[in-house]
Amino acid sequence: MNMLSSIARIFTFSDLRNKIVFILGVFVIFRLMANIPIPGIDAERLQQFFSGNQLLGLLNLFTGGAMDNLSIVMLGLGPYITGVIVMQLLTMIFPALERMYKEEGEAGRAKFNQYGRLLTVPFAFAQGYGFLALLSQQGIIGSLSPITLVTALCTMAGGTLLLMWLGELITEKGIGNGVSLLIFAGIVSGVPASVRQILLAYDPSKLLSYIIFFVMAIVIIAGVVFITEARRNVQVSYAKRVRGNRVYGGTSTYLPLQINPAGVMPIIFALSLLTFPGMIASFLSGAGGIVGSIALAVQGFFNPASLTYGLLYFVLVVAFTFFYTSITFDPKSISTNLQKMGGFVPGVRPGVPTARFLSFTLNRILLIGALFLGVIAVLPSIIQGVTAIGAFQFLVGGTALLIVVSVVLETVRQIRAQLHMRDYDSF
Repeated sequence: MNMLSSIARIFTFSDLRNKIVFILGVFVIFRLMANIPIPGIDAERLQQFFSGNQLLGLLNLFTGGAMDNLSIVMLGLGPYITGVIVMQLLTMIFPALERMYKEEGEAGRAKFNQYGRLLTVPFAFAQGYGFLALLSQQGIIGSLSPITLVTALCTMAGGTLLLMWLGELITEKGIGNGVSLLIFAGIVSGVPASVRQILLAYDPSKLLSYIIFFVMAIVIIAGVVFITEARRNVQVSYAKRVRGNRVYGGTSTYLPLQINPAGVMPIIFALSLLTFPGMIASFLSGAGGIVGSIALAVQGFFNPASLTYGLLYFVLVVAFTFFYTSITFDPKSISTNLQKMGGFVPGVRPGVPTARFLSFTLNRILLIGALFLGVIAVLPSIIQGVTAIGAFQFLVGGTALLIVVSVVLETVRQIRAQLHMRDYDSF
């Protein structure tokens, strides 16, 4: 009842109501663009190709089916996300970028984000060209003339930039992170098709399997919410400072360390690394001779249905969780900032000992988050093998479930903050 009353209160404030309507309007524009296809495509063969490739199927899920429709926004926000990830990785190589991102405040982050936007353009052209070349090699589209190819690439890059702009408009004028909300819209847009698939393929003899599937889905979603919200609070105290007749500090607060600070990035990294050899092997499998034999062996080893693939997938997700967290979380920087502000962890000396304590604490709780993320990554394949239900797989694990849960929790949190702010204004 409290949630329903909060939803009803949103529409009593004109500014909040306008923000919600604006977001829904952007969603409508996104879905319209995702269903404007490029002509001359064998749609049935294209969908079969996507269903047989796990990485492309995941990318298609993020774009809400815009990729397997070969629409004008077929690349989605993939090039923009790639550009942002590359910029974050470059901070480990170039100290100037690291200082810009971590030490120059909002101005430095704005410049850093601008570089990410500029990188979106070449990544969009490169990904678009690679995808069209892949479809041409598979016989799904015919050979393209240079003018047609340039036109198609400009259209695809323009669609990505338009989505990036719409996402930033949502962030600026709406509620929540615009890029995450657009990815969320792309994922949940496949729910009606999944419902239709279940209704058409319903078999009364599999009723127990359906019940088991949805019970497990509820339990898994509850677990994802719990782990996503779970954190380890490290107590931080501030020394008292006397300035004139006033006393500052002397308070205690907490430094929250999330159990899963890496989010969904480890799953994306691991899936990309595992799928790439299989894609190369599928291209070379018809070459014959030693090359063809090696390609077939590699293709069999990286088969998503095999046990070795699942185990390797789990190990890579756990490893990438520690790797990505080491990039985004810097205990030494946090320790230095605490020392500058007069803060300290009780029982731990400021400076290097505090950095070691934070690193030790994070690594202990991160092990739980990494194992959880690995289990979530392989759960869809396990549950599909147990229940033989292919639809609604995003309900039982994988990147899509983590994105949906994270976006919903963050959006609800921001809406509640907006409502609380208006409650304070009424006093």
